[in-house]
Amino acid sequence: MRAIVFDRFRGPIDVREVSAPQAPDGGVVVRVHATGLCLSDWHAWSGHDSDITELPHVPGHELAGTIDQVGAGVTRWQVGDRVTVPFVSGCGTCEWCRGGQAQVCPDQTQPGFTHWGSYAELVVLHAADANVVAIPDGVSFETAASLGCRFATAYRAVAGRARVEAGEWVAVVGAGGVGLSAIMIAVARGAHVVAVDRSPVALEAARRAGAERTVLADGLDVPAVVQQLTDGGAHVAVDAVGSEQTCADAIGSLRRSGRHVQVGLFAPVDGGPRVPMGRVIAWELDVLGSHGMAAADYPEMLALVASGALRPQDLLDRVVGMTEAAALVPTMDSAPRAGMVVLDPRLP
Repeated sequence: MRAIVFDRFRGPIDVREVSAPQAPDGGVVVRVHATGLCLSDWHAWSGHDSDITELPHVPGHELAGTIDQVGAGVTRWQVGDRVTVPFVSGCGTCEWCRGGQAQVCPDQTQPGFTHWGSYAELVVLHAADANVVAIPDGVSFETAASLGCRFATAYRAVAGRARVEAGEWVAVVGAGGVGLSAIMIAVARGAHVVAVDRSPVALEAARRAGAERTVLADGLDVPAVVQQLTDGGAHVAVDAVGSEQTCADAIGSLRRSGRHVQVGLFAPVDGGPRVPMGRVIAWELDVLGSHGMAAADYPEMLALVASGALRPQDLLDRVVGMTEAAALVPTMDSAPRAGMVVLDPRLP
């Protein structure tokens, strides 16, 4: 099969022929029709997950396609089924998986990190009966692929972790894929959103996603501006980037007793990232992590997508082929983001 491969972290990445996978016991092989290009894939290429990623490596973790092979012991799926999967796949048997919390499974697998991912024509998924999710009729492969990391993570962050309510102000720092998803979901729940980004193009995308106010983070005191725009601070803040600055801006944008959700991943920093814990303590802020969403929670989100209440397809920027996708990976941390880019591995 064709796949996008790198042999060393931060090294060349190219399209080449590799051996096709076989379905493991309990797992399936999916023929990939669409897979998202996500900043997390840049983290994998950069070596930030080198403790779980073996070389050579195929990235990619947001995917949708059809089942190509079914391994021994799989009972829920058959060849040809249209499916997607959370980017965190649980073992299916531990106490967290049994309780519907597979996103924190201690024995989790992640395509594109713990094993070869979906920047390929075929990808293996483990514990398929516990993790694979059917794509509803009328939902395209491109839309389903966009759900796997950014949209599902944003959905859990906004609806499950922060429990955003109608009428609340939500500050979203970073208007890339996960940030735009958080904006759309918060607006669908009746919240008011202020979006923060350093790119005017991204902020225009944020307005299209429903943000009422936007802040261009270019030399401004972002927390002071957000506090003013929201009459005392946001009830909820989402850091959708993952840096000391964006985390501090998000926390500083909150009103007293507000809720901060950390979604963006931090690059390794000596001593760990600095977080303004003095403000957290003095203002009694809640700091919440959000790490994907379990397959058990997908039906609620998919029902809203199928009904049109949520439209992740509106966040799609473009579909690219293998060659362009390989060239994009090393630039993901710095390239302007105005929507989701999806790879179709069937394209050159």
